Amino acid sequence: MILMVNNEKAFVATGGQVFDNSKPTVVFVHGSGLDHRFWTLQTRWFAFHGYSVFAPDLPGHSLSAGVPLDSIEAMGKWLVAALDSAGVDSIHLIGHSSGFLIALEAASRLDSRLKTLTAVASAESIPVNEDLIVMAESSASVGADLMLKWGFGSKTQLGVSAVPGMQPIAIGRQIMSDNPLAIDLKACRNYAASNAALNKLNCPTNVILASEDKMTPCRFGLELAARLGANVSQIDDSGHFLPIESPKRTLDAIKAFIIEHTN
Repeated sequence: MILMVNNEKAFVATGGQVFDNSKPTVVFVHGSGLDHRFWTLQTRWFAFHGYSVFAPDLPGHSLSAGVPLDSIEAMGKWLVAALDSAGVDSIHLIGHSSGFLIALEAASRLDSRLKTLTAVASAESIPVNEDLIVMAESSASVGADLMLKWGFGSKTQLGVSAVPGMQPIAIGRQIMSDNPLAIDLKACRNYAASNAALNKLNCPTNVILASEDKMTPCRFGLELAARLGANVSQIDDSGHFLPIESPKRTLDAIKAFIIEHTN
């Protein structure tokens, strides 16, 4: 679906079903350098099981027009504007990695519309390796290659795939090589407002972690969960890019929580 957000065209994946804003809406926010394709299995399940799906490409990413935004705060405001444009009233918000920080910024502006918030492979703050930023500035594809080496678990690095015929590392490379990775990474590095945003939260929370996450290690996710009093799931034998490395187990951890908190 195409929306007009701040006078620019924005692409929003809907999981293969026509978007209906009268249904509870599950919102999927991608992380640095990624897009809606990162959530393919998860979005499709919700779209065919009584929910509407809202999985946008952030401005300047893949199918969305506009200039890439250079701060998490601006991305959070944009997400709220996109949801307002679609007339969404009942929101289950999910963010992966820096996408959770964007979701967190949006959450403080959604008030009673926000029903749940889920962090996937994330933390209260996410330091970014400066060498990675330098490499991404020289070439998104070079930066992507380094992230993909860090971002997947040991089995996937050996060629194992949870989805026969699909290689998650290749999928990640295809998406990230054409997106503004360096801008996203710098926005993530510079974000310092999570404490204030967390203090404003007033909804059930869920934290999903990966046992082999080298980019946002489990201990930081556990600290986030403890602060929030959140539900916690850990997915073993997987790295940072959980939704494409362990798509079914990630879906199970998301849907169990959302179903529990759907009126």
